[in-house]
Amino acid sequence: MRSARLEQALSTGLLTLPPQGRIAVLRPRIGDDLSDLPKDRLLVATGFKPDHDWFAARGYATADRASGTFAAAILCLPRAKAQARAMLAEASAIVETGGPVAVDGQKTDGIDAVLKDLRARVALSESLSKAHGKLAVFAAGEGLGDWAATPAKVGGFTTRPGVFSADGIDPGSALLAEALPADLKGHVADLGAGWGYLSRAILSRPGVKACHLVEAEAEALDCARINVTDERAQSHWADATTWKAPRLMDHVVMNPPFHTGRDADPALGASFLGAAARNLAPSGTLWLVANRHLPYDRSLAALFREVEEIGGSTSYRLTRAALPLRKR
Repeated sequence: MRSARLEQALSTGLLTLPPQGRIAVLRPRIGDDLSDLPKDRLLVATGFKPDHDWFAARGYATADRASGTFAAAILCLPRAKAQARAMLAEASAIVETGGPVAVDGQKTDGIDAVLKDLRARVALSESLSKAHGKLAVFAAGEGLGDWAATPAKVGGFTTRPGVFSADGIDPGSALLAEALPADLKGHVADLGAGWGYLSRAILSRPGVKACHLVEAEAEALDCARINVTDERAQSHWADATTWKAPRLMDHVVMNPPFHTGRDADPALGASFLGAAARNLAPSGTLWLVANRHLPYDRSLAALFREVEEIGGSTSYRLTRAALPLRKR
């Protein structure tokens, strides 16, 4: 666990926090125990809304990204290598020169490879190995500038390291975009909108009055704001599973995530289905793409009066589900 490594790093002097100044904790996850750190000096910076809200509810100062100057930073390693490098460059840039930057991560998230790459760039401490992960420390300064995040272009869309499908259009989303009816109209929500691929397809239908882009990752939503400039678009930094629409939607379109960390979690996708049903008007319709192996049939049958497969591929299934069932 992250807390065990932090506690040992602090008690052994591997990580020595300056006596004054703000400390940035970058991308901690729900459940991470930060109690060994001085709470009144912390800024928890994470662009993932569920994590952000969890720490905010526990009284931590929070932001979707760190801004300003810090005395120290602790980076909780993300899985994506490009994102990890970008965040290391960010941590080194926001900390005063010479201040400590700690990088912590699980072995399953690639901490060994990241530390190897980092050791070739900076003077890195010996790594502390505990609880299936590692923590190491370096002094902020020069040497990581070329790792900083830079936008990429994918088929005319802007993406950034770490966002879903950053290197190419997701095949499932492409199938769903093509399958959306030309006469789609009314108020539409794109749950888990990512960098806006499906939303742009939705807004290509002239009958659409409004499209609500709901996305939990702030960086993905930033990209979506660049990619989707139609005045009918409304963006929401929110957890799609708990989001409440400003009015009941005529349609919900989605390619829901089904991973929590490294592990497949079909319950996450099922939560998206529940959110779709709650936010749809009684006559509303869900347009869904999902991997064929995911067990959504029972959830769909419990949530909608009409469920039909409308196409797909060997890997993906397209589903139209209409007339959400209301609990009495």
